[in-house]
Formats: sequence, C-alpha cells, structure tokens
Amino acid sequence: MGIRARGGKRNGRGSEFDVRRTAFGFVLAGILLAGGGLALRTALRSAERHPVAAVALAVLLVAGAVALLRRRRSRRRAARTAAAVVETAYDVVDAALEEVARADAVQPTEPLPRPRPVDYTTMDPYDFEEAVAALCRRDGCPDAEVVGGAGDLGADVVATTPDGRRLVVQCKRYTADNKVGSQDLQRFGGTCYAVHEADVAVVVTTGDYTGPALEYAEQCGILCLGLDELTAWSEGAAPPPWYGTEAADGAAEAELTEA
Repeated sequence: MGIRARGGKRNGRGSEFDVRRTAFGFVLAGILLAGGGLALRTALRSAERHPVAAVALAVLLVAGAVALLRRRRSRRRAARTAAAVVETAYDVVDAALEEVARADAVQPTEPLPRPRPVDYTTMDPYDFEEAVAALCRRDGCPDAEVVGGAGDLGADVVATTPDGRRLVVQCKRYTADNKVGSQDLQRFGGTCYAVHEADVAVVVTTGDYTGPALEYAEQCGILCLGLDELTAWSEGAAPPPWYGTEAADGAAEAELTEA
C-alpha cells in the first residue's frame, strides 16, 4: 500500500511538471511569434527597397531559433535567448525603418508641371474676357465672372480677391500695332472706382500701352498688363496682378477723392 501511495505521488508530481513545461513552451512560442511577426512584416515592406536589411533580419531569426533548439533543455537559457532574439529583432526593425525614412526624405520630388502656354492673340474679345476670368478663378477668386457687354461702363470681369477686395478688370483684345491710349484709361478710371467700387482696378491687353496712358494709370492706381505680363501671369512666372497692391490702392483712392 505504501509503495502504491509513493508511486501515485510521483505520478502526480510528474504530471504537474509536464503542465508547467507545456505552459512555459506556449509563453516562449508567443514571445517568438510576436517578435518574429513584427520583424517579418517590416522586412516584407522594406524588402523591395532594402533587401540587405531583410536578409540580415531573416538570418538573425534563423540563428536565434537554432540557438534556442540547442538550449531547449535549459528553460532559463531558452528564455534569455528568446528575449535576446526579440530585442535584436526590434533593433533591426528600427534600423530598417530609419533607413526607409532617410531614403524617403532625400528622394527628390518632381516639380509641378507649369501651365500650358495660351495664345491670347488668337481669341475673339469674348473668349479673351472668359480666359482672364478663368485666370482669376485659378488664382483664388472663385466668384470671378464676365460682366462685359453693352452698358458695362468699362468693367469686363469682376471678382473678389482672396483677401476680400473687389477686383474690376477691363479687357482689351487689341493687336500688336493697336495700343491702349490715355482716353481708354481715362474712361475706365472714371468708372472703376466711382461706379464699380473697385479696390483693385486692372486693364489687360494683348497689345501695348502708350506713354500717356501709363502715366495716367500710375496716377490713378490702375494696374496695366500687356501681353508679356499677361503671359507671365498665365504661365505662373508672375503673381496675380492684385498681389501686394494694398498700399497702392489706399493711395489711389485718396488721390481720387481729393480730385
């Protein structure tokens, strides 16, 4: 009877030892799977651009697994080995991510394509007004519209600038030998501020301006764009005509009030 009792006790201890060892094996496997899974995902993502890091990581994991199998009889050594493998895997992953970040940071970005050149000289007057209104909408004036026609009193395009000012544009679809004269500017100057309440007044032409016209425009604060200035604005080589005109607008309005 006593022998049987001792034998049963030993069997019980042996069973308890097997359960602990099995549980330890599951915990150890979980640690390896967690570290290895993270490392594997990172390696797969960076393998195309960084194959060396991916291969090094794979070799490291295999070496860790081999070392673990050799030390399977010692649970403490196995645990230390697993922890070392996982820690090294994280270090390799961090290094691979830093390498990817550096590569992305120094990768040159392609410049934005410049707008295609537009030949404004081939347009009829109405299409020219629509093209100018489209430029205004492109550069931050979504409400720009063509209002030219009979009785427009010199206003062909009206809009609101991005900073809230009222923009009034007169479009002159002239040929190269037909310049905008001072009388044209005087008629526009007599209505752009008083009638249309412009904060920014602009004349755009496909031709050029006479000297007296430019002098009058400067006195009244009217911005004059010839074909070269219009082309530069259209192609993005120059800012919109209303850019940086806040101070000039105030001086022009004061001068017109005194007159």
